[in-house]
Amino acid sequence: MTKTRKKLIETAMPLDPINKASSREKSIRHGHPSTLHLWWSRKPLATCRAVLFAQAVDDPAAWPELFPTEQEQNVERERLFGIMSDLVVWENSNDPGVMSRARREIARSIARNRQDDLPATPQDDLAYLQKYGPVIRDPFCGGGSIVLEAQRLGLRAIGSDLNPVAALITKATCEIPGRFAGRKAVYPEAHTELTGTDQSAVGLAEDILHYGEWMRTKAWERIGHLYPAVRIDDDAVAKRPDLKGLKGQALTVIAFLWVRTVASPDPALQGAHVPLTSSFQLSTKPKNQTWCEPIVQADGRSIAYEVRVGTGQAPRKTVDRSGGRCLISGTSMPFPYIRAEGQAGRMGSRLMAVVAEGRRGRVFLPPTREMEELAQQAQATWKPDALMPVKHRDFKAPLYGMPSFGDLFTDRQLVALTTFSDLIAEVRAEAIRDAETAGMSRDQTPLADGGTGAIAYGEAIATYLSLGIDRAADRWSSVCIWNSIGLKVEHTFTRQAIPMIWDYSEANPFSHSTGNWSSCCKWISKVVAAVPARKGTSVTQEDATIANHSNLKKFVFSTDPPYYDNIGYADLSDYFYVWLRQSLNSIWSKLFSTLQAPKEDELIASPHRHQGRQLAEEFFRSRMQNALVRLALQTDSSFPVTIFYAYKQTETDSDGIVSTGWASFLQAIVDAGLSVTGTWPIRTERSGRILAINTNALASSVVLSCRKRSVDAPITTRGKFLTNLRNEFPSAIQILQASDIAPVDLAQAAVGQGMSVFTRYREVLESDDSSMSVRTALQLINTVLDEALESQDMEYDRQTRFALTWFESFGMEEETYGEAEKLSVAKDVSVDSMNGTLLNSRGGKVRLLKPEEIGKIELDDADAVWKCAHYIVWLNNEHGELATAQVMATLAESKQNAVKEIAYRLYRICENKRWTDLSRDYNSLIASWEGITLRAQELKVGQQQQLDYSEV
Repeated sequence: MTKTRKKLIETAMPLDPINKASSREKSIRHGHPSTLHLWWSRKPLATCRAVLFAQAVDDPAAWPELFPTEQEQNVERERLFGIMSDLVVWENSNDPGVMSRARREIARSIARNRQDDLPATPQDDLAYLQKYGPVIRDPFCGGGSIVLEAQRLGLRAIGSDLNPVAALITKATCEIPGRFAGRKAVYPEAHTELTGTDQSAVGLAEDILHYGEWMRTKAWERIGHLYPAVRIDDDAVAKRPDLKGLKGQALTVIAFLWVRTVASPDPALQGAHVPLTSSFQLSTKPKNQTWCEPIVQADGRSIAYEVRVGTGQAPRKTVDRSGGRCLISGTSMPFPYIRAEGQAGRMGSRLMAVVAEGRRGRVFLPPTREMEELAQQAQATWKPDALMPVKHRDFKAPLYGMPSFGDLFTDRQLVALTTFSDLIAEVRAEAIRDAETAGMSRDQTPLADGGTGAIAYGEAIATYLSLGIDRAADRWSSVCIWNSIGLKVEHTFTRQAIPMIWDYSEANPFSHSTGNWSSCCKWISKVVAAVPARKGTSVTQEDATIANHSNLKKFVFSTDPPYYDNIGYADLSDYFYVWLRQSLNSIWSKLFSTLQAPKEDELIASPHRHQGRQLAEEFFRSRMQNALVRLALQTDSSFPVTIFYAYKQTETDSDGIVSTGWASFLQAIVDAGLSVTGTWPIRTERSGRILAINTNALASSVVLSCRKRSVDAPITTRGKFLTNLRNEFPSAIQILQASDIAPVDLAQAAVGQGMSVFTRYREVLESDDSSMSVRTALQLINTVLDEALESQDMEYDRQTRFALTWFESFGMEEETYGEAEKLSVAKDVSVDSMNGTLLNSRGGKVRLLKPEEIGKIELDDADAVWKCAHYIVWLNNEHGELATAQVMATLAESKQNAVKEIAYRLYRICENKRWTDLSRDYNSLIASWEGITLRAQELKVGQQQQLDYSEV
């Protein structure tokens, strides 16, 4: 029997390079698999690659016969960390040398455990891993990141998801390219050159581009007249001298900018329609300030729109969070009125401006009556009639008379999308003919049944180009805004919701700017050319709570399950499902057998589906437990299970108990018989995303490693559980803080540490011999976390300890001098000694100085930690990383560490007190800490080099 050995992920992880690579990856676009098709809450490939490697490779301490001393074990870990540091870098994703070294280590661990000889050469490792390596299983595959990275590491992989869109995305990323790897493109005059020994699907990628252009040509022949060029004539130049250089030219339109309208509620303006816009600004570029100027006509009832360039100011918006106002009379238009107008079918739209491609950039032009009439001539033969959910937090359009997904598109957008969709059947036939002519097998097996012949190839081309239609739909809707900074059409899903947009941009599919059809195909082609393209990966549509595989008895599970009620995947994915079904129903009939994506069995806590929050919670907990029980039954006990999670567990109820989502998920882990063996915070979210800006949104996920809990696991008492928590938490918290985890994520990561203590027991008994619930355990874990953070207070100077205690009681508010005097005696410090440096004491009242006040006082390394911390907070807020680093470089390392620790402490106090505005500053500092300290070190090195030079 093979001995179960501890894996690297259960002992140590090189968090710094993983965090850097994962954070950076969010800004990488070309060729990144996330650009194949939108999916929500994807985990970075670097994170998945690192987790899978550490999940498969033995920790050196598991082999005392090879690494008998702690020093030898540490040396071996550092060697493995070096491999991981290279492995996670995006540019190394397809580097044969880097990947070969990683596969070699996985093969080495497997061979040791099997008592095999290591394959003779690294080139043999791939065959060895395919035969003897673990089979990675992700039952919630989503966008396919885990399956893809298992494939890249040379491991067999199986992915599944209940959602058909997710299943198709993962198939297109991980399964289909392997079917056609190593083949040339089939279209006539193809020029694919196959190089290297690694399998790739560059021929398929080239064909996607070719047939995408074939579709564009056909579409232009049919609907190109709906997108005419605009000509700069004498009249235009007379009104706008800045257009003189473009006189006589025909410019391609990039986007049409529209504004929604409703009838004015002013009785004196009966019948007059007025605009609802959140901005009249067209360009904020300093050298190209441009805006739309609404001009009330002589009749006092109608409005024309002109484009202004140069100095001046755009008119103020006509709708904000409080409602709208009539542009003509100023009459208030509350949201109930606007919604009623929309639901009655009386909401209209007007063209405000047109954006064209000029020789030197964007050209903004006023609308013409002909342009509006042309758009109104478009008549779609089909539109999606699937309904959006009503009274759903993520869907606002139904409130305004737009109940179906088809209502999210203008008539011209529907014509464009249906035209490209209709062409899918034609391009499929074209690709099959070319594939047969190129000599591909005439095997009749379809793509959905595993086919690899000409018919399957044509269906693969059709599949990828249908994903291109989805990419287009994301840019071709009436909820796409115009980005006045980037000067481009934004996509529909700037966040995980479909909001109501008042002023929207309509992209031209045939332009060469953002949102054009050719670019949709290029994005997809680049992904297909770059993915590993290995055979043997299997992806299915399945319900993880009932899936049962008999072909393979044991798997190594790594998964990123749904986050309670954070994202309504099925509801959101219907936006794409309706178009995929229209284009691909004949190819993927089983995937698209229903009118909309399956929802009743979706594993999220959705109150609008389950008659309230309580039933939604019960549904989530029971179904998650089912999924994890099946996972536990099928897991290969030689390896841990890895589970990603990203709940914001610091949300509490009135009793101080953590959020329901957390408790439900972790209770399911416990009830499934799993024990937490390790937790690692990984920075997986980009701080610049819309929801993260100016908020305390999560920046990290925490990866849990779990094993089946032993049937011999002991029972313990509440007291012993607390004792173990208190013994283990201080060192665990220091490790987390050393990794620069943001304060907003610290409590979340600490829960994993606490749950590793809780789940090592079969049961924790309360004083009445009842079993402790996870909710109670989480409450105790948070209490001990606070104790661990408070214990750090004793290391601070007396003034700082005074300020901390005062802050916890009164925040930045004033209190009587008597209160300050009592506390100062207890802390052995005088109020007067702190006045003007930490405190403002006058008129019998005392308060702490705010960061902006402390920022006006000169800083010295000998100052109290409190003062240093708030000076740094102010500096980071007002002047950024470089200025902060310059001051940080003057502080001793011990003082820097104390500043970081107190920022964590203050954030925790603010969270407990619900002081959101105050907590943001401390979280922001730690989020910037890595960059600040790196720059500070560079400055110190530079100063030392200058000093050394001066001494020569």
